[in-house]
Amino acid sequence: MEELLNSLSTELKRGTFILSVLSQLGEPEYGYSLVQKLEEKGMPIESGTLYPLLRRLEKQGLLTSEWDTTESRPRKFYILSSDGIQVYEKLKAEWQSLSAQLQKLMEG
Repeated sequence: MEELLNSLSTELKRGTFILSVLSQLGEPEYGYSLVQKLEEKGMPIESGTLYPLLRRLEKQGLLTSEWDTTESRPRKFYILSSDGIQVYEKLKAEWQSLSAQLQKLMEG
């Protein structure tokens, strides 16, 4: 039962990763800082999940990236593109609607 619950919980969280990541990219972030930021806010994400997601979102045109080579270690910073901002706002509204619907269902 515990294994099933863990599996279902992971599946439920996986569906929220895109919205979680988009919500934090109004300002430029690099991968590791984004992992830390999400973890601090109660939404831990493995770097093995995050980096492919960032690349996919960039390929879809929702993010733009830029390398910062001013430090000793180059870092790739990501930020929402104009399309990304629009998609984020629509996904956020959809999430709020779904969340309200689920709340009603669970109340009775």
